[in-house]
Amino acid sequence: MTGSLEGRGGAGLESAVALVTGGGSGLGRATALAFAQAGARVVVADVDTEGGAETVRRVVAAGGEALFVRTDVSQAAEVEALVHTTVAAYGRLDCAFNNAGVSTPQAGGGGLIHEHPEETWDRVISINLKGVWLCLKYEISQMRRQGGGAIVNTASIYGLVGAGRGGSAYAASKHGVVGLTKAAALENAQEGIRVNAVCPGFIETPMVEQLFAQRPEQEPQMIAAHPLGRLGVPSEVAEAVVWLCSPAASFVTGHALPVDGGYVAQ
Repeated sequence: MTGSLEGRGGAGLESAVALVTGGGSGLGRATALAFAQAGARVVVADVDTEGGAETVRRVVAAGGEALFVRTDVSQAAEVEALVHTTVAAYGRLDCAFNNAGVSTPQAGGGGLIHEHPEETWDRVISINLKGVWLCLKYEISQMRRQGGGAIVNTASIYGLVGAGRGGSAYAASKHGVVGLTKAAALENAQEGIRVNAVCPGFIETPMVEQLFAQRPEQEPQMIAAHPLGRLGVPSEVAEAVVWLCSPAASFVTGHALPVDGGYVAQ
């Protein structure tokens, strides 16, 4: 997604403030750009300082407004500071995309359940599930004070179906995100806060590229597993996130939306 953002609004998010975690690459970067394209001011959060700064550079180069805040979403104090920084800079928080996450290989490698290292399990759950919970905690507090907002969490197809061999921690974390999304949506429906999730299939992101680099035989298998016959691209997920945060989705809350080329319809 490149080029000028001038005149590309229309999602009803002009002058809104959007927070994106895991914004240094992949789905987060694509969504930060999509929010800016819709007219929002964007706060990019990531542990990857270089990646986050590059996302901000791309937003600004295209005519948008953004800032970067280094944040480890597994740490409550850092998430609280992220939300405070957002409000200090822009006055409010209208939209949030809680996207930061790790795969099992990135967390140190897994294995079958009876072989799975406890430290890998703890790291996956801490970032993928606890991290989303912490973001919700502080985002919802701010949105309640200001009278509303919209939040989207990144789950996965493996939050809707079981993962393959060695994927127990990842699947557990993403099923947890789906359940947490529904609970948060019900708790806050009367507060003007909508909470949804996206459940991507295999998308061409650095995380998936790393997986295929380690296990190249899986790439053709995964392509074949998606009825559309290809992997997704980050902008396809980004557009779904922006729609869920927009007034066009004003009657949608508590929904886990597959963006998966038909994977879970099988």
